[in-house]
Amino acid sequence: MNIKIENLKRYKEVVWLLVKYGRSDIVKQAGLHGALEKEPEFSEEEVKNADQFAADLEKLGGTYIKLGQLLSTRADLLPAAYLKALERLQDDIEPFAFEEVERIVSEEIGARVSRIFSEFEEKPLAAASLGQVHFARLRSGQPVVVKVQRPGVREKVVLDLETLEDVAVILDEHTEFGKRYDFQRNLRQLRKSLLQELDYRREAANLIHLAENLSEFKNIVIPFPVDDLTTSHVLTMEYIAGRKITDLSPLALTEIDGRDLAGDLFHAYLKQILVDGFFHADPHPGNIYLTESGRIALLDLGMVGRLSGGFRDKLTALLLAVSEGRGEEAANTAIKMGEPRRHFDQREFMRRVGDLVETEHNAGGEEIDAGSIVLEITRISAECGFRLPPEFTMIAKTMLNLDKVVYTLDPDFNPNRSIKRHAAELLRERITQSLSTDTFLGSAIEIKEFVQKLPTRVNNILDVIGKNELELKVDAIDEKTLMVGFQKIANRITMGLILAALIIGASMLMRVESSFRIFGYPGLPLIFFLGAAVGGLVLIYNILFQDEGDHFNKNGD
Repeated sequence: MNIKIENLKRYKEVVWLLVKYGRSDIVKQAGLHGALEKEPEFSEEEVKNADQFAADLEKLGGTYIKLGQLLSTRADLLPAAYLKALERLQDDIEPFAFEEVERIVSEEIGARVSRIFSEFEEKPLAAASLGQVHFARLRSGQPVVVKVQRPGVREKVVLDLETLEDVAVILDEHTEFGKRYDFQRNLRQLRKSLLQELDYRREAANLIHLAENLSEFKNIVIPFPVDDLTTSHVLTMEYIAGRKITDLSPLALTEIDGRDLAGDLFHAYLKQILVDGFFHADPHPGNIYLTESGRIALLDLGMVGRLSGGFRDKLTALLLAVSEGRGEEAANTAIKMGEPRRHFDQREFMRRVGDLVETEHNAGGEEIDAGSIVLEITRISAECGFRLPPEFTMIAKTMLNLDKVVYTLDPDFNPNRSIKRHAAELLRERITQSLSTDTFLGSAIEIKEFVQKLPTRVNNILDVIGKNELELKVDAIDEKTLMVGFQKIANRITMGLILAALIIGASMLMRVESSFRIFGYPGLPLIFFLGAAVGGLVLIYNILFQDEGDHFNKNGD
């Protein structure tokens, strides 16, 4: 085991969580119980307390909070009560000192805060485990927000990830639970997401990219970054005045056109996911604001998702199948999106996914939450031995969070109706995108190469035909090997019949009186018995060893 002494305290924290929440069996299988000084004493009621689990992750800091947010999408790993508790996980902790904020901003930007900003509020608007946000005003008078990374957080995250990786390796190698769920693979997703969030230049690029993609939606606004005042540890972007969707009172909701806002927001996410392949992956209510002008602002683009063209096509087919209640088609599409494991039960998977989609459609008509169905498909996949890509669970989480926001804006909103209404438009955009200049030029180059080489290839084929040298190589059954096999079978059957005849004949001769005896038994029958025994041993030896050796020799092993 790759146990590092300097990380012993961190190992203890992870093992403590496993034992406390009912997985002491995994700890014992992995041989990690030595990391604890003694077994913690918890009642069964405490072990099953999902809210306490979320609180414990909050206490352990930013890496574990992000781990909890990732786990909130894993219906295949945790019960429903835990998923709900982790969805409410709040990354809200005590802010660090303003002196540290001034120092970091000055070092990163290369000038004192007082020279860059005419106003900079000491009290942060929000403080999280990775950073905090302050309101400020540029010398030009433009209001901005400044996101400052918490000092030392990058080093702590790296150490936490190293600890989790060591534990994941042990669980995957020494426990059945680990081999089934592949913790190292899931941890790679967490590492990628966290390291991207710690680079604020990447988040600034994400803001610009998303704003360009959603420029057609007049009800959606994205804050633009201030490039000259943005580094890997400091992000300065325009200030958008507004309130969290969840903070709106019933009276405030009656003063806005919630139906149009919900429709535009959902349509915008369908375009992000199915057409652009680049989407805001954390649309929980705290990251979506209603601006003073009555528009929707998407904030915090540290976590984004990227999807390939082929994956988007399959996802489009899956969502349409789910929205129309076509269970078998939904199951077949899901299979194309992942990879089977050793013990994949395809029949069971098809049955359960088909029943899920059709039952929900029959029970709820058009009012089906596609996000919850996609999340449930991940649970069925794990139980049936099928592995879906990490992007699938990220999309499930995105759609679940999105459902909460649109239902807050419009309690009567129908996601399925929106999917059906925009399906043709989204497909048209996908086709147009595939015929873009870059794609067209690539195809044109391939066609040019094909046309250039075509005459030469045709001449070569005609020359071969003219010389009567055309050969077809068919990878079929080797007739010679097949005949040798049949001959062996015939020999074995013949040998078996001869041995059987010897035994039967010897048994019959035993009753015939004879003066020729061996050890007091009639001699001739005894010789037959011995011959049959030797022949039988030789036959068994050939079957067990000789045939196996011939098989290995032919395969080059």
